[in-house]
Amino acid sequence: MALTRLPVANAIPDDSIANVKMANIVQSKNIIINGDMQIAQRGTSTASVTGDGYKTVDRFINEMSSAGTWTLSQDTDVPSGYGFSSSLKYDCTTANGSLSAGSWGFISQRFEGQNLQYLNYGTSSAQKLTLSFWVKSVKTGTYIVEMVSFATTKSQSQSYTISSASTWEKKTITFTGDTATAIANSNARSFNLNFWLVAGTTYTSGTLNTSYNTTTNANRAVGQVNLADSTSNNFWITGIQLEAGDTASEFEFLPVDVNLFRCQRYYFKTQDGVGTANALLMTGGVESSTSAGQGSLTLPTEMRTDPTLSFGSGVRFYSTGSSTVTPTIATNRSTSSNLSAAVTISSGSNGQAGYCYQGAASGNIIGDAEL
Repeated sequence: MALTRLPVANAIPDDSIANVKMANIVQSKNIIINGDMQIAQRGTSTASVTGDGYKTVDRFINEMSSAGTWTLSQDTDVPSGYGFSSSLKYDCTTANGSLSAGSWGFISQRFEGQNLQYLNYGTSSAQKLTLSFWVKSVKTGTYIVEMVSFATTKSQSQSYTISSASTWEKKTITFTGDTATAIANSNARSFNLNFWLVAGTTYTSGTLNTSYNTTTNANRAVGQVNLADSTSNNFWITGIQLEAGDTASEFEFLPVDVNLFRCQRYYFKTQDGVGTANALLMTGGVESSTSAGQGSLTLPTEMRTDPTLSFGSGVRFYSTGSSTVTPTIATNRSTSSNLSAAVTISSGSNGQAGYCYQGAASGNIIGDAEL
């Protein structure tokens, strides 16, 4: 007698969050760091953006010139049912409907060459790369994604279409491998992944370059819509995954602590404390003269290189000799595993122990080793 398969109670569709697998955190398949936009150490929103820089969500740099004015934010608008909690939002606040030839704007992530050696670029077995992501925009039309080999000045562009306004859509794009040129095995910037938003004729007047060739500006973003042409234009993106091969797999969710550690390799910021002397920042300090002190902070993970160091205005230095003063950095002595500085103080006393603490909300210490 034939067996009848009984229905499973409360069955969940395959494409729902139940089908999303937690990542193997030992060998991450996703080249992108923080692709679910979960980490934003710099803050959740930056207004009046007109130029380059890391503004909010970690590992995603804004690259822009003569492309309107924007507010960039970590947003809670996400595709429903797929496990995402955050997206990166671009909100046009001052439009530019008449772009100059050299206008450009894109979202970029930069990669170390030593993390890409397994792609076998420069050989006949160079692997393809498949990009998948969720995107939503008020403005429909053609958009461009570009892979740029920073070290070899080669690039490849692919297009995708946003079909429905203000609707989350999933996109999948495959890039061919570069059989001609190897990727340098170092911690320097080797590749960029660029999501174009705005492009003047300098970047659109040729033929779209869809395989690796020496970069020609006119061929980089052919067909790209002008997202800056109206203050009604908003753009969201999340779930960015870049992986070896020609097939997109389910998004690789990492535990938040693992995701944060990966981001802190490039940027570290002490978290907000209680705003008192109990919110220690740098310890092990000592005053070496009436006007000089020092302090150190062990980092939670190895940074890409020795970082630059900066103090927020709310950082204070305390010792029994100097009481409470505002320090400034005299010499950055930081290494990839330790933030350390000689600081200028006042009313110190040689040999007195001291420490830096968060005396106000802006009292953060930052180490920056971004690409």
